[in-house]
Amino acid sequence: MRNVPKTSARLLALLSLLQARRNWPGTQLAERLAVSPRTVRRDIDRLRELGYPIVTTKGPDGGYRLGAGMQLPPLHFDDEQAVALAVALQLATATAGIEEAAARALHTVRQVMPARLRHRIDTLQVTAVEEVSAPPLDRGVLLALSAATHAREVLRFDYATAAGDDRPRRAEPHHLVTRGGRWYLVAWDLDRDDWRTFRADRITPRTPTGPRFAPRALPGGDVATFVADRFSGGRPCRGEVILHLPAAEVSPFAGDGIVEELGPNRCRLIVDSWSWIGLATAVGAFDTDMEVVGPAELADAFAQLARRYADAATDRSAEPR
Repeated sequence: MRNVPKTSARLLALLSLLQARRNWPGTQLAERLAVSPRTVRRDIDRLRELGYPIVTTKGPDGGYRLGAGMQLPPLHFDDEQAVALAVALQLATATAGIEEAAARALHTVRQVMPARLRHRIDTLQVTAVEEVSAPPLDRGVLLALSAATHAREVLRFDYATAAGDDRPRRAEPHHLVTRGGRWYLVAWDLDRDDWRTFRADRITPRTPTGPRFAPRALPGGDVATFVADRFSGGRPCRGEVILHLPAAEVSPFAGDGIVEELGPNRCRLIVDSWSWIGLATAVGAFDTDMEVVGPAELADAFAQLARRYADAATDRSAEPR
């Protein structure tokens, strides 16, 4: 009887591996699970008895793959998979055309999960204010921020400033959002008595959390409007370009701009400025080929700068040497 829990845990680990990759050689499965190939074969047979359609592949590197069955057997997720799935489906509800389907999928998956994982998903309340993929964030930080937001408990945390020093903060967390390739916490700052947007990657949560609070009305009526207003800063000129650079090289220098990866060496940049010339100058600082998506005012500003630079080069070349 003492071997039952061990066998069950091994079966779940085996199922997780089969779900993560299409084909697995039997020897590699045995190495990953630290068991013999014979034990892997027995465990595969047990999973088949439970209804999982596992196909045996032939050849010198013969192994196994999880086939597609007519009926979906019970789903098994570890904590990290549950968190990733919940975040992905919540972000998908902000993508045009699949909002309702993503919400239904999240509800369906939630129903087949154990109570412990359902609770984790319920506390993950994420709002996407731009249609971009979720940026990386430490899972512990993500869960801590989500839990405090869900429970309406004052969050105590250290916040790393741009200068690199950590400062203790207290805030009432209201929304966890993604925008422009970053996570942000929208919260009422108790020390400054005002609304703030904190970069989540600079937050180190403290425990325990503070007392419960009654939520305040968010300016603008909804979190998307609030975040857009905060980041625009009243700057009237907003432009969009395609840069021939990886998003990872652009993001650190984009300020409050939105950076979206389009490929290994292409990304979309949406940025605001006080003038079109200023915007074109800022974008030109990336020193790469680019395509102006719009608006026409930004293209005109690039043309105006091009004439200025060409005139400056001509004047310089006309000087006697």
